Amino acid sequence: MNSPLATSALFHLGPVPITEAVLITWAIMAFLGIGCRLATRSLTLIPSTLQSTLELVVETLDLQIREATGEPPQAYRAFVGTLFIYILIANWTALIPGIEPPTAHLETDAALAVLVFVSVIRFGVRSNGFGGYLKTFALPNPVMIPLNILESLTRVFSMFVRLFGNIMSGVFVVGIVASLAGLLVPIPLMALDLLTGAVQAYIFAVLALVFISAASAETGDEPKRS
Repeated sequence: MNSPLATSALFHLGPVPITEAVLITWAIMAFLGIGCRLATRSLTLIPSTLQSTLELVVETLDLQIREATGEPPQAYRAFVGTLFIYILIANWTALIPGIEPPTAHLETDAALAVLVFVSVIRFGVRSNGFGGYLKTFALPNPVMIPLNILESLTRVFSMFVRLFGNIMSGVFVVGIVASLAGLLVPIPLMALDLLTGAVQAYIFAVLALVFISAASAETGDEPKRS
């Protein structure tokens, strides 16, 4: 397995290098987009098995948002739900022989962290206004401005390091055991990797939700629905 710190381009689109992680991400995006379109094009009052499953997923997501924020889920559902589902599927691609999950590469996890960082600012500005959001860095007093700015950077940095470390270690362990003991022995480890992928997707999404909710609620106002 190649070093996650040195990825090689499969081809270029103009000056932009396209790596395996990018291709897999595109495939996941296409799968989610087409799958959601097909699954929701004929919703009925009497739900089918598929519709019931989708409704259960949405209800579970809404429940988690309410428990984490104490607020209506509509403002957060789209971003946090998409983030969770993408990371979950990306992590589980490790179970496909010959495929390295995109989340086992630093650039993917860094991009996810940047999305969270930008979303925290977006939700904070939408709820408090630009000036109000900037004032939150001076809480509880202006002396805390440098520390609050540093905190906003380091907590997002810690998110992608945690995700990268856990997924990368799982891929390495399964690969090493498979190379030493054959194809059948790593099956229990692959099951554990499946659970780890789900847990890490959940942790990343919940942390993103907590950070966004905190930025939105600094003035005590609920975020407005866009």
